[in-house]
Amino acid sequence: MILIKSILITGVAPMDNHAANRGEKLLGNASSVKRRPDGKVYISGQMQRHVLFSAIERLNEEDENTYVANGDGPSTDIEKDLRSDLGGFLDTNKGDYSGRRTAPISATPAVALRESSVGTDLLVRLKMDQSSEGNKQALAVNEFSADDEMLMSFHLDVGAVGVTKKFDYADKYHVKTTYEHHIDDQEHQRRIQLFLDATESMTDYANQARNAVSGEPNRVLIVLDPKLSRKAIRYFKSTTNQAEQANIIKELEARGALHFLGDDTTEEGHTVAEAFAAAKAALQENQLYRPKNDHGTVS
Repeated sequence: MILIKSILITGVAPMDNHAANRGEKLLGNASSVKRRPDGKVYISGQMQRHVLFSAIERLNEEDENTYVANGDGPSTDIEKDLRSDLGGFLDTNKGDYSGRRTAPISATPAVALRESSVGTDLLVRLKMDQSSEGNKQALAVNEFSADDEMLMSFHLDVGAVGVTKKFDYADKYHVKTTYEHHIDDQEHQRRIQLFLDATESMTDYANQARNAVSGEPNRVLIVLDPKLSRKAIRYFKSTTNQAEQANIIKELEARGALHFLGDDTTEEGHTVAEAFAAAKAALQENQLYRPKNDHGTVS
C-alpha cells in the first residue's frame, strides 16, 4: 500500500478537422486556429480546464450536496462548490492572502505532436428575401486543423483537496502553518475519483470546434504518486525517445509510484479504458494523503 500525494494523467487524443480552441481574428473576418511558431496547433490551458470542469459538472449532477459554479462566478465555499475547491479562487474583496486559494488541479495546454496542416472553410450566409434590409449576405472564412494528435496533461495535488491552509503570524512574522478540513475522507475520495473520471471524458470542445471533437485519449499514462511530481508529462512528447520513456517508468517504480499505461492503437498491453479501470481500483486499495487537520473534526 502506498500513500498517494499526487495524480498525473498524460495522454494523446486524436482530433480531425477541428478548431478546438480558436484564437484572435488575424485577417478581417477570418477566425483563426491557435498555433505556435513551430506550426503546431494548441488548445490553451484555460480551455483545457473549462472542458475538464464541464465533464466534472456532468459527472456530479446526481449529487445533491455539491455543485460546480460557473467559471465567471466561483464561490469561496469549498465544502460545496467543486470549482472553488478543485479549481481555486481569488476573492479580491478580502484584501489579503487569505482571499486566494491555489488550485489543486493544474493543466497543460494541449499541443499537437507534429506540425499541423491548417485549412480554411468558407462560410456563406445567403440573403433570399430581397425585400428585407436585415440579414445581408455575408462571407467568412474559418480556419481548421486537418489531423492532429493532441498531447494533454493534468495533475492533482491530492492533499490540497477539501483543505484550507491557514497562516499564523506574530509581530508580522509567519510562525505557523495549519490546515482546516472542510470535507470528510469519503467526500475527499469521491472528488479525486471525479477528477480521474473527468480526464477520461473530455468532450466539451464542441462550442469552439463546431463539430463533435473529442479529447478522449487513445494513449494514456496514469501515475498515482507518493511524491508531488509532473516529470511523467514528458512521456508521450515527440522528442522523448524509448530510452527516456523507460527511465521515466524506472524512476516511478523506484519510489513506489503506481503507473498504468493504456494504448488503443495496439493489441499489446492494456487499452485506455482498462488503464483507467485499474487506476480507479488502485485508488480504492491505497491511502490518499491528507495533511493533519488542526481545526477539529469534519461533520
